[in-house]
Amino acid sequence: MPAEPRQAASRDRRAWRLGFAPKYCVARNVTDLSEHTVESLKGRLGALGFRPSHAGPLLRSYYSGSSAEPVERRFPNPLAQLLENEARRIATAVCARQVSEDGTTKLLLRMGDGRTVESVMMPDYRADRAAGCLSSQVGCAMGCDFCATTKTGFERNLTSGEIVAQFLALRREAQSLGRRLQTVVFMGMGEPMLNLENVCAAVDRMASNEMGALGFRQITVSTVGIVSGIDALAASGLRVHLAVSLHAPDDSTRARLLPTGRRFAVHDILAAADRYQASVGRPVSLQYCLLRGVNDSMAQADQLAGLLKGRRMHVNLLSYNSTGLSLRGESYEASTEAATDAFRARLKDLGVVAHVRRPRGPDIDAACGQLRRRS
Repeated sequence: MPAEPRQAASRDRRAWRLGFAPKYCVARNVTDLSEHTVESLKGRLGALGFRPSHAGPLLRSYYSGSSAEPVERRFPNPLAQLLENEARRIATAVCARQVSEDGTTKLLLRMGDGRTVESVMMPDYRADRAAGCLSSQVGCAMGCDFCATTKTGFERNLTSGEIVAQFLALRREAQSLGRRLQTVVFMGMGEPMLNLENVCAAVDRMASNEMGALGFRQITVSTVGIVSGIDALAASGLRVHLAVSLHAPDDSTRARLLPTGRRFAVHDILAAADRYQASVGRPVSLQYCLLRGVNDSMAQADQLAGLLKGRRMHVNLLSYNSTGLSLRGESYEASTEAATDAFRARLKDLGVVAHVRRPRGPDIDAACGQLRRRS
């Protein structure tokens, strides 16, 4: 036997003794690591002739992102070669990146099929921490009148792996600044409750100690008020935080802003939030984007406080980032600072816990969907 084939055969024999498969396995398909749980990867590696016990260390290394070296280079050949050839990350191709003066970083990530989604990394007030905002769909079908994402329409759901890949991209962004990605919210493009199976699978991987190790308490899933989705999330047992985009205390104003308001009444949404809170044991937050002359009157503050009387929920008052003319031809403006302070003060006087969330990235395309639409 010539020297080169003998050396190759010797390497293959050593690989088998170490528990790795020979090189011909490299040509076989391995699903992207972000799509795997530990158990599913064990099965896949076993089917390809590798030791299933490599699955746990492999996924921990993949999720850690602590090394600049690609994960496939941290394992011996031929497993490393197989990973390098086949197990490519899905959504790490950054096709646009914006950095605000306040440190907020917005990424436009390209999927394997060429579609794009937005993800945002926001520095925390603590110098060593950051928060992330993830998308759950390509585009959105909810038609919220003041949102930029809805102007591009809905294209498809993201897979659980594509959601995880966003998380990993933001984790790397934070690490590059000496920060730790501490919390994650599903408040980017799309309605999470309409892609709940993939969202829950991604949450489990991001939070699990075996993989992302973020922790379930550090994750918030938001919704425009899909009642069945809220109940399904409670039934999932994931025990993540829930945020409801309310934006108005009455059905008529809410239906003007959010078409889903014509299907789900405010009282029904709050009743579902009550059930979620009773099941999970964590206070629900209500997102309320203040729009000048639309939902920022003192009468509306009184009405909102009345709805929340006896409920242990808190209100996040958001500053609006203008997105130009809406689908209905409206041009919404942010409430003035004085009106915002007055609205919060009235809620506080009436016993409601309310905070004004400082705007992030006002000097970039910070509003959901703006960067994607521009690009």
